[in-house]
Amino acid sequence: MSEAAEIVVLGPREVEAAADQLADVLLDCIAGGASVSFMASFTHREAFAFFWNAAVGVADGHTVLAAAKLGDKIVGTVQLNLNTPPNQPHRADVMKMLVHRSARKRGIGAALMKLIEAEAAKRGRTLLVLDTASGDAERLYARSGWIRAGVIPDYALWPQGGFCDTTIFWKQLGA
Repeated sequence: MSEAAEIVVLGPREVEAAADQLADVLLDCIAGGASVSFMASFTHREAFAFFWNAAVGVADGHTVLAAAKLGDKIVGTVQLNLNTPPNQPHRADVMKMLVHRSARKRGIGAALMKLIEAEAAKRGRTLLVLDTASGDAERLYARSGWIRAGVIPDYALWPQGGFCDTTIFWKQLGA
């Protein structure tokens, strides 16, 4: 797979159609040790249901879901949560930034982030926040102009168990 990835925003029906491939990416990341809300026992059926439910958020306009494709295979994804409280209409959360281990180190994560930031700006969002437990992701975000706010100890569990810290990042768009 040496071709460049195509980075696209998926509509609700496209998310449903891609739920199986998106689930595969999520499960690969969990198997690789990513702390992305789910434990190692998370099944393909549960991962499929997670993305099927994400399609509802896309349809409601509360979520933007982007995917990275190499040929006809999805190898990465990221979500933008626009469902913020009334006093935070300028803010959004970046969530579930995932790249299949077989497709890493190709600029796919950076391309996904660039697209999701552009989608946030189109929707009038000027402040983005995210959290990560990955040193590789921290380096990606720092290179992309994100500001490290700090670390929260014992924030979540690793997929195999045991506490992990999380690092909070923020980025002001259009600054």
